[in-house]
Amino acid sequence: MILFVLKCTADHRFEAWFRNGDAYETQAAAKAIACPVCGDTHITKAPMAPRIAKGGRGKDDAAREGGAPEAAPTAAGGAAAPAAPPAPATPSVPAELRERFAAEVMRQLREVRHTVETNCDYVGDRFAEEARRIHYGETDPRGIYGEATDKEAEELKEEGVTFGRIPWLPRTNS
Repeated sequence: MILFVLKCTADHRFEAWFRNGDAYETQAAAKAIACPVCGDTHITKAPMAPRIAKGGRGKDDAAREGGAPEAAPTAAGGAAAPAAPPAPATPSVPAELRERFAAEVMRQLREVRHTVETNCDYVGDRFAEEARRIHYGETDPRGIYGEATDKEAEELKEEGVTFGRIPWLPRTNS
């Protein structure tokens, strides 16, 4: 497992674990990674030194087996880090605190989903069309939610239509 610091086009930074670098590349190319703040799916790696989960193999185990200990590459793909100022050091956060924080974020995102579903009209894949109609005064203003492609979202943004992207959690955590 490898942990990357990622960023969206709005420069929101967040961490995500992946099985390996190829798993990140595949998900990023498929736009399957979304910023937890704004929902942007144009995600790139932020400059960092990735952390790799050791999976129980320590330095002594590797030496006994005649191999080198596992080491974290200095940049994505194991290449030398780009000439950029180092990221500020962050203190190690205890696992229990990270888990409580993650649980609270999930609780709040579920609450957002419930509030949106309760107070807004679901328009499905007609979201861009309905948002334009509201924006241009062709229909009464109301809260709506639905799906829009990245292209549709970009076009709405260029037209000055106000909308937000929300990370949409599944109803259950199973």
